[in-house]
Amino acid sequence: MFPESRVVHPIERESFRRLRARLDTSHFPPLTRAVVERVIHSAADLAYAEDLVMDEAALEKAHAALHDGAPVVVDVEMVAAGITRRETVCRLKDAESGPGLTRSAHAIRLAYEQVGPGALWVIGCAPTALEELLTLDAAPALVIGLPVGFVGAAESKAALRESGLPAVSNVSEKGGSAVAAAALNALLYHSVPPVPPVSPVPTAVSEASAPLKEKP
Repeated sequence: MFPESRVVHPIERESFRRLRARLDTSHFPPLTRAVVERVIHSAADLAYAEDLVMDEAALEKAHAALHDGAPVVVDVEMVAAGITRRETVCRLKDAESGPGLTRSAHAIRLAYEQVGPGALWVIGCAPTALEELLTLDAAPALVIGLPVGFVGAAESKAALRESGLPAVSNVSEKGGSAVAAAALNALLYHSVPPVPPVSPVPTAVSEASAPLKEKP
């Protein structure tokens, strides 16, 4: 859970110890468990264990893309502030609202023009940002769609799941910048498996270069 390269504060270690004392997460596969635990840790809300929806195979691919340098796009600066070990793209300051287009949605368009396909998208505030992303041919490595609110949040997350895109979402209206950043951090903090050493391939000796045998 805590890679050796990351210094973990004792309070955080104790927080995770108490979390695990109250909730058994051992049945989750590794990356799913990492996301579930860090989201719960960020919100002090054990109910996220039943509310979150994700797929381990999709998380594995996203984890590889993230650690291979794929861009990370966020919908608001609050999400960016919570992601502590990676530069992010947020175009909200450059965006403008218009007829049928919120400022958050326009920011998603601008970000896609900047980063292109293959990015990880982290949306924790605006349902309209998530709705706009679903209209683009973004081919994301992962969409962390955890916007919060009583208007459009649950619906936009349901649409994300129906899209078939690799995603982390939740069923209820709750969510927010802190939990969205936590989900991304879980993948950032999870250690990359070491690459096993490659055994040298024996060089075949051709008949021409093989030592000559004496004739009997």
